[in-house]
Formats: sequence, structure tokens, C-alpha cells
Amino acid sequence: MSPITVAKFGGTSVADFQAMSLSAQVVENNPSTRLVIISACSGVTNLLVELANGVDAARQQALLSQLQQIHYSILDDLQQGDSVKSDIDALLDDVATLAKTAAMASSVQTTDALVACGELLSTHIFAQLLRERGNNAARFDIRDVMRTDDQFGRAQPQLEAIRELVQSQLAPLCQQQMIVSQGFIGRDAQGNTTTLGRGGSDYSAALLAEAIDAGTLEIWTDVPGIYTTDPRIAPKAGPIAEISFSEASEMANFGAKILHPSTLIPAIRQQIPVFVGSSKAPEQGGTWVRKSADSSPLFRALALRNNQTMVTLHSLNMFHAYGFLAEVFKILAKHRISVDLITTSEVSVALTLDKTDTSGGAPQLPAAALEELSELCRVEVEQNLSLVALIGNQMSHTKGASKAVFETLEDHNIRMICYGASTHNLCFMVSADEAKEVIQKLHEALFE
Repeated sequence: MSPITVAKFGGTSVADFQAMSLSAQVVENNPSTRLVIISACSGVTNLLVELANGVDAARQQALLSQLQQIHYSILDDLQQGDSVKSDIDALLDDVATLAKTAAMASSVQTTDALVACGELLSTHIFAQLLRERGNNAARFDIRDVMRTDDQFGRAQPQLEAIRELVQSQLAPLCQQQMIVSQGFIGRDAQGNTTTLGRGGSDYSAALLAEAIDAGTLEIWTDVPGIYTTDPRIAPKAGPIAEISFSEASEMANFGAKILHPSTLIPAIRQQIPVFVGSSKAPEQGGTWVRKSADSSPLFRALALRNNQTMVTLHSLNMFHAYGFLAEVFKILAKHRISVDLITTSEVSVALTLDKTDTSGGAPQLPAAALEELSELCRVEVEQNLSLVALIGNQMSHTKGASKAVFETLEDHNIRMICYGASTHNLCFMVSADEAKEVIQKLHEALFE
């Protein structure tokens, strides 16, 4: 059998019956598509996260009613929706039970069990829709093969175990029929449900594409490919036909919501081409992400990441000393805090916190970590910041590359700059209130 295509559909692509029907048509248009990975219906994960945070009985009932309405409205449009209604009701009962548990004592383990229900619900409905359209399709619980550790909220996949389980359990099924399964969720060695972190559905699809030796990975969303920046911010932003793995990785890492930051890692390992397109307008084409692109412009795109947290550490003990940063990162590692950007001076170091779990808002510095760091140095925590990243090629090796950027931004206060560690990016922090204006100015100056 020739290499299969793994197709992943985001929440907006399965938001309602019409969106699901368009996604089903996309699947049917490619006979190589044998594994379909879908997210929860649009908005569902947010409702589940709120339940997981613990709410009173009245709010709990309102959220449960919203969840029921979202899924029942799609069932009503199916010809044989009753055939999966019992599965939907059973999962909604599970949600209600878990919500009561969370209201009494919220935990990361309960949160994972709750938010996982979104994908479990949507896959029942989408598999049924495919069957009603005449496809030989079956639903598969991805937790049976997506083995992770027990780091709830941001579980780490166990690659060898995943490949072994996929090859023995999932690959044979894909040769017989079309399989519909979930992104984002997994299971640890003790059988507990885990999640790969917010946005982890893309990552799941890439891990499965790698494990099943796929020929292509398709990521279907609500926009026709990767743009030079978010067109909702800069209306003249345009689509990019082809982009390299390196450029796309930088874009994803620095906030371009079209791809999850981890998505491309498995694809890069196996050199699997990735296509990004719109399930609502597949005829518009999309973006191919490959090992290398035909063109490598100095400036490729702009990315914006909001809700940033910057931590600045001050200590005279840093001056001409060694071991200070080692102590800092020892504390951060102890508390499982992932650092994103970092800059240093003689007596201070500024770093930003990486956002990897399923909770909303900006990353937080845990109180215990703050206490330990405060014993080492003076600590300042600053929020209400946004990160702007300019993505391109050989920027730090090209004369004048940064001049055009900073001349454009001479009226704005830049809080932190990272440049030179990668030839593919120049990034900096600005006030969240100025972020969109900064993107607009840079896009006009560099791309329009």
C-alpha cells in the first residue's frame, strides 16, 4: 500500500454540521487519506476548561447545557444521529461527573480528563457523518496508542511506545478503512487520560504521521495557508505558497496560530511534507511546508504572541562570577518551568516563560519558584506584554537587516530583544497595547 495521508481538522473545521460536511468532502477528495484526526468542536474546549477550573452549580449547569446544544444541533442534521446519541449522552454524563469533582477540588488530572471529552465527542459525530456519506469509516480511541508520561496538562509523548502501538493496532485498521480519531489527548502507563497541551491536536497528527510512516500530513483550518502575518491585523497580508521547515517552525514557535509549535518536529524527523489549507475553501490552495523552499527571502513573515510574562532577575553576584545562571535554571527545572527567550547583562538576566499547559491567560511563575529565586536575587515579574517575531533567512548575516526594523519602530518602546541565536528570526517584546500597531507598521514597511 502506498504511503497514506494523515489529515487533521481544527475546531472551526468541525464547528457545526456545515463545517463538518465541508471537511468530509476534503477527506473524500483525496483517496490517500486513511487517518483523520480532529479537534473538539469550536468553543468546546474553552467551556470544558471553565468547568475544570471549578464553578458553582448554576454556572456548571449553564455550561453543560451549552455543550449539549453544540453537539445535539449537529446530531439533528444527521440522517441517523440517534445511532451515536447514546455515545454522546454517555460522554456528557462523564463531563457532568468530572465537573462536580472539579468544583470540589480542581486538579490537573481532572482537568485533562475533562478537556479530553471535547475530542471524544466530536469524533463520534464526524465518523457517523462520513458513514452516512457512504464512506467505510470507523472511530478509534487514540488513547490506545498515544502513550505519554504523567505530566498532566503538557504530557510528553513516548515515541517508541507510540510507534509500536500504532504499527500493531492502528496501521492495520487504516489499510481496511478510513479511521477517525482524536488529537490532543493520550494516556499514561497507568491508564490515566493526559493531554499534550493547548493546541496539541496538530502535534498529535504529526506524531501519528511519523509513527505510521505517512507520505503527507495535511493540516486543515479556517484560512487558506500560512500568511505573511495575521490578515485580521494587517489586511494586506498575503498567503505563502511554500515555506521551509525552519521558517515554519520559527513562525509556529513565535505565535503564528496556524501551526502548533511542536507540529513540525516529527515531520522534520521523517521529512514528511506538510500541507496547510482551508477546509472551507480548499480550491484556494494553501501552503506547502518542506525541508527547503525554492525561494528564501530575507523577510518571510511576522508573528505575534500575546499574554507574555517576563521575569527579570537582578544580582550583583552575577558580576564576573560563574554559576549564577546555573542556579537559576536549576530552580526553574525543579519547578518544571520552561523558558522561552533570554537576554543577559553583567548584573541581570531577563527571560520569558513558555506557555505549554491547557490553562488560559499568561504563564505564571509559581509562588514556590518565586520564593526560591528571591533568595538568590531580586525578582521582577512583568505581564501585559506581547512578543513580535520577524521571520526570515540569514537576517543576522545580512547587513542592514535590522536597521529597517528599528527605524520603523523608533516611536515605540521595545522591552527586550533577542537576535543572532538564529538566522531565521529577530524578536522583541512590546507593550500589549502597542502590539497590533507594531505588526501593522512592520508589515507595511517590509512586505507591502
